[in-house]
Amino acid sequence: MDLVLWILAFVLAAIFAATGLMKLLVARDQQIVRTPYVEDFPQGVIRGIGALELLGALGLILPGLLSVATILVPMAAAGLAITMVFAALVHQRRGDGTAAMVPSIVLAVLSVAVAWLRFGVYPL
Repeated sequence: MDLVLWILAFVLAAIFAATGLMKLLVARDQQIVRTPYVEDFPQGVIRGIGALELLGALGLILPGLLSVATILVPMAAAGLAITMVFAALVHQRRGDGTAAMVPSIVLAVLSVAVAWLRFGVYPL
């Protein structure tokens, strides 16, 4: 099960690192074309979310690999899960439909699984 959690953490980290970097580096106009919810928030908020996603991605992997402050792994997973719950709520508020909410919900559930198992049965 430990191997499954590592694989899941790496997959989640890759996804959150990619989306976080996109929010940090891509121009606002291009982001609005790909993800229309961006127009509802100031650029600073979008960049802040991107920074949180990138830091969360690093927190999923680095503490475990370095065996330093390993409690940060489940904390990062929990933080990312909370972020994804709010992302799903943004899509619901906008009326984007269930299809737009599904990726956020799936990422939230997977992040909760990592947090729950790393806090409890399979700590690092």
